[in-house]
Amino acid sequence: MQQGKRQEGLMASSTEAQVITCKAGVVWEAGQPITIQQIEVAPPQSKEVRIKITHTSLCHTDIYFWKGKDGGAWFPRILGHEGAGIVESVGREVTELKAGDHVIPTYMAECKECELCHRGKNNICQVFRFNFMNGVAYTDKKCRFSVNGKPIYHFFGLSTFSEYTVVHASCVAKVNPEAPLDKICLLGCGVSAGFGAAWNAGKVKPGDSVAIFGLGTIGLAVAEGARIAGASRILGIDIDPRKEEIAKRFGVTEFLNPSDLDKPIQEVITEMTEGGVDSSYECVGRVELMLCALQCSHPVWGKTVILGLDEIDKKMCFSPLELHDGRKLKLAPFGCLKISDVPKLVDKYMNNEFDLDKYITQRMAFSDINAALEILLAGKCLRCVLYMDHD
Repeated sequence: MQQGKRQEGLMASSTEAQVITCKAGVVWEAGQPITIQQIEVAPPQSKEVRIKITHTSLCHTDIYFWKGKDGGAWFPRILGHEGAGIVESVGREVTELKAGDHVIPTYMAECKECELCHRGKNNICQVFRFNFMNGVAYTDKKCRFSVNGKPIYHFFGLSTFSEYTVVHASCVAKVNPEAPLDKICLLGCGVSAGFGAAWNAGKVKPGDSVAIFGLGTIGLAVAEGARIAGASRILGIDIDPRKEEIAKRFGVTEFLNPSDLDKPIQEVITEMTEGGVDSSYECVGRVELMLCALQCSHPVWGKTVILGLDEIDKKMCFSPLELHDGRKLKLAPFGCLKISDVPKLVDKYMNNEFDLDKYITQRMAFSDINAALEILLAGKCLRCVLYMDHD
């Protein structure tokens, strides 16, 4: 923890309320290489926090938006949404965070003020809904990043591909300062989403059967979450045969490669489980796989949870009769977890209830972000953690 103490000391300096110049990875146009360059980061405004990002990792969601699959309206922008760091300063009306706190910023907000938070029906907050669709700050609809006076857009309200970022306080989870930031940064998205999907959305119970489409980080986290919850059969589906051995380490009991089958995967799973699995999960982001996941769940009590994102104009088409007998279909942002659940996950990790190291297949300097992106695009890694201060 000496590194953390050194950083806390640095951030107690004169940067508060001043513009900070730092390195960031800027995407100027959709699909173009990320440019590492100097940017200016404004001080936090009311209800905002400025964070020194120490570690960040790459997620396929970053690739989705890097390619402009959301429509490509917000460029230039700074991507990144799975990181961890230390609070540098806070804006007005921030009472629960202070400089020096170790934090995980997440796209899942919990402002506790909007109607959505007051009703408490699920984990959706109005701040999250705004940040997901826009590239400016929620507080005043302006950018906190700039290059020579030109605004640079935000991403999910987080933009962790920057040495410093400004985030709405409702999107910041204060965590155990003893937890290693280079590992718990994974809890900002993928691993948390997978665990939450199994526990909250799929509500896996002891003895359940589970089918998981796509064995990347999120799919493997679903498998591990299902294993922890006591599932007896965890079916992992992937077209990459290399995933079979990897998946076993996360709890998958049976591996299926659709390319090796002579009938549709949903029919095979339905036969294997004598009617369908208790819950199924789509973790790739393809509407045809979402339909397969739905059709392999039990027609009466089966639950299908969608975690992947397909292109914005893709539609999932099926007959309402698929749901006639009680089947349920659900999209699960952040695995239906709230940001207040993140510190609890960190504590579970510190208590050795699950392992994060096995998700990390590469560690690289932030300056090598484009190389890390290529590795992820090639399917050669689960998570690559980038160290912001290692060149």
